[in-house]
Amino acid sequence: MTQSLPNVTSQPGLPWLPTPDPVLSSFTGWTRSHWEATADHWLEHIRAHSSPLKASPRLPGPVTRDGERREGMETIGRSLLMAAPRIAGARGRDRLGLAAWYREALLAGTDPEGAERWPLGVTCKSPLLGVTNSIVEAANIAFSLFMGREWLWEPLTVAEKKQVADWLRHHARLEVWGNNWQLFPAMAEGFLRSVGEDVSGCTGARNVARVESWYLGDGWYTDGPEHAIDYYNAWAIHPYLWAWYQMTGREDTPEGRRHLERLREFVGTQSLMFASDGAVLHVGRSLAYRTAVLAALWCAEISGVSPLTPGATRRLASGVLANFTAKGVGVDGPPNLGWYDEHLGSCQAYSGFGSPYLAGIGFLGLALPPEHRVWQDAEEAQPTDGPAVVRPLPDAGWTLSTDGGLVRLTNHGSDHCGLPVGGGTDPDDPHYAKFSYSTHTAPGTGPAWEDNVDGHLALLGSDGVASRRCALRATRTDGPVSGSVHVPQLYGKTLPGSAVTTVSVVDGIYELRCHLVRGPVEYSVREGGHAVAGTRPVDEGLTAESAWVRNGEVFAAVTALHGWEDPGTTRYAGANAMGEHSAVPHLSARRSSEKAQRDAEETVHVALHTLTRGEAPAPGTLKAAAAVVVSGTEVSVTWASGASQAFDLRTFVPWDGQVGK
Repeated sequence: MTQSLPNVTSQPGLPWLPTPDPVLSSFTGWTRSHWEATADHWLEHIRAHSSPLKASPRLPGPVTRDGERREGMETIGRSLLMAAPRIAGARGRDRLGLAAWYREALLAGTDPEGAERWPLGVTCKSPLLGVTNSIVEAANIAFSLFMGREWLWEPLTVAEKKQVADWLRHHARLEVWGNNWQLFPAMAEGFLRSVGEDVSGCTGARNVARVESWYLGDGWYTDGPEHAIDYYNAWAIHPYLWAWYQMTGREDTPEGRRHLERLREFVGTQSLMFASDGAVLHVGRSLAYRTAVLAALWCAEISGVSPLTPGATRRLASGVLANFTAKGVGVDGPPNLGWYDEHLGSCQAYSGFGSPYLAGIGFLGLALPPEHRVWQDAEEAQPTDGPAVVRPLPDAGWTLSTDGGLVRLTNHGSDHCGLPVGGGTDPDDPHYAKFSYSTHTAPGTGPAWEDNVDGHLALLGSDGVASRRCALRATRTDGPVSGSVHVPQLYGKTLPGSAVTTVSVVDGIYELRCHLVRGPVEYSVREGGHAVAGTRPVDEGLTAESAWVRNGEVFAAVTALHGWEDPGTTRYAGANAMGEHSAVPHLSARRSSEKAQRDAEETVHVALHTLTRGEAPAPGTLKAAAAVVVSGTEVSVTWASGASQAFDLRTFVPWDGQVGK
């Protein structure tokens, strides 16, 4: 069935958007013309802040420690990801004359003696002796030159080509960090190879093989040896592998064909991460890249391997772009660092004013000609427009659930922590460490992350400081049931004698979250639900067994079923990417020997988590959704839907049993 998205053209201040087409695009109203107009609007922001030679625009926003020259380079390299498909799809006849403008910028930036020359990158080894981000932009420029070669590369003179090639080759020969960065020098080498330039001293094939070795399953890779599963699959790993195999003439090799199969699988699973209103699942780092999440979707469409129909591909992609536009992204100025509104707390230190333009790779579909079916077919339903789906991704440790008008991810796989843990402290990140994420909520940052209430099971000492989840010791996913084990850390050290096994079961708008907590009984426990945010203070409420919060659209609640005592809520300001005001429902309990089930340091805690955009259940009736029986460490649940599951918290997740030292 069709569903109406926000009609952004009816909002004041958007005169650059064409009239919606409800016939061709019955879900979103958006057509290719809307994409072209939005791309042009975003690219015009850069011209408004351009430098004399075009290579060093100064946009509004923060500057990283690398300085403005790096930020200007990044702005050009990343916006070119948007300009190149716009140029190619228009056969060089786009409204802004983009090809000539960007050729000037490229020549000014790569001129080793030029006034606006870009910093040359250095090898990624500590201590760093210069700027490394030039390697990233070399990859983005190489990708863009490949997509728009006829208009961006071919018109250059022999001397100009040599200048650009020399700059790319410098970065193609550098050693880089052991994650998605492996593909950046490979991109530069791949383009040089495709145009017959010298690639001696380059290691692209080795780097690509390393990345391919990180494949997990269901189309997903982990981002290097860290157990990080995130959107770098969508905007770096898949697009750059896709381009590498083409640029090097290897698309028809066994490896090239294998990647296309993985790309198809990835799109099939990632397509469940977008709600029907265009909201994107909010998980992982670098989320200011926004529409870059669409890059792999377009790669699959261009190569003819997408599991979606062309009409469904456009409906999904247009829904995402329409949603961000309706929320003001890129409307009154360049896209800022944040999600909808600016929110520096959810961004990383490596992001500067030009970083959000990596969103441009999500406009890759514009490289397809206007007569392509993806632009001509009527929109068709995307996967989350239909009946609710529960889709486990066992190799990633994730479970996707599409009920309640949103998408929820249950996370028992991604932690972005080094494995194995060495003698130092595990890093921890709110965009990886939570038990659950969704399309309409975001984890707390700043003071909310310091408190670590939402999406987390915390052990609390007498000072009230919450333990961290940190690196996962083991995971398992079996249908709608998934689980993991972690050793809590406090003050950068493992909590002696402690370990937490968590098992989740999803059913409709609910998640049953069960914990087997091992550890000193003087530590109390706290369980947090989703943080709900809005432009105004969030509504909240308590019953004897539940705590709930609501922002007028999204309802989240936690309900005590076993081992919990006190429901509560906590409010924050400026600590959530979804809005200025946020609130978290939570439960807490003391752990004493009288309440222990097995011995003085082992307790079981079971809570029901509710999350929906639809009609929310009455808070007093939440407990009726799940009938739970706990016997020792064995848990069984019978849902109001009729489904049932049973498992033993002690054995569901196999692990080595080593508690914190």
